[in-house]
Amino acid sequence: MLQMRAAVRNVARYFPTAIVSGRCRDKVYDFVRLAELYYAGSHGMDIKGPVKGPRYTKAKAKAVLFQPASEFLPMIDEIYKALLEKTKSIPGAKVENNKFCVSVHYRCVDEQKWMPLAEQVKAVIKEYPKLRITQGRKVLEIRPTIKWDKGKALEFLLESLGFANCNNVLPVYIGDDRTDEDAFKVLRERGQGFGILVSKIPKETNASYSLEEPSEVMDFLHRLVEWKRASLKARSRSVGSIRTSNP
Repeated sequence: MLQMRAAVRNVARYFPTAIVSGRCRDKVYDFVRLAELYYAGSHGMDIKGPVKGPRYTKAKAKAVLFQPASEFLPMIDEIYKALLEKTKSIPGAKVENNKFCVSVHYRCVDEQKWMPLAEQVKAVIKEYPKLRITQGRKVLEIRPTIKWDKGKALEFLLESLGFANCNNVLPVYIGDDRTDEDAFKVLRERGQGFGILVSKIPKETNASYSLEEPSEVMDFLHRLVEWKRASLKARSRSVGSIRTSNP
């Protein structure tokens, strides 16, 4: 984890870097602990930019702030409590409040209980027509029905950074979850940049490339930084050569 954090920090020194996650933004930050990144939590429904200062606080990072589903917060809290009560009879089920969405994890649930768990979740959500269920890696996500996902979050970040209409910018999105397909699809349809799927198993995807595991992702990030450093050195030598040749 420390090595990956260092790799991401190095990338952020040279390129605008964001973490887009289904988890609550504050939880993601507490895990990553890099103030120089953009954080898009709850599938991009809670976005903040880098902290301009020595320490991270919730009051800081006002460079980017976007919460398109604020009106749903009371409903999300209500559904979280209802699902906690409804699923407590199934061993291993974990309900997580990610502020703008609720996640029901079944990774630790006996496989024979997956269907009953899904039915319980659907029974609760049936009473909330403004919420919908999507599926990730062994997790059911309950989200507002607004048209917002990781792809929309990626578009918002590109627009906020002034890169939306730049032909000389190459966005790269790396992800391992089914919900990352929305971001892969955005890049493919825009014809700008590319997605990288992280998976040991070949699967249908909108990503342009794939890596098998996190260690390969870390190696890719190292190589990206090395390329950038080399290009900056080459440019510096070129500028120095031009200056010394001037009369």
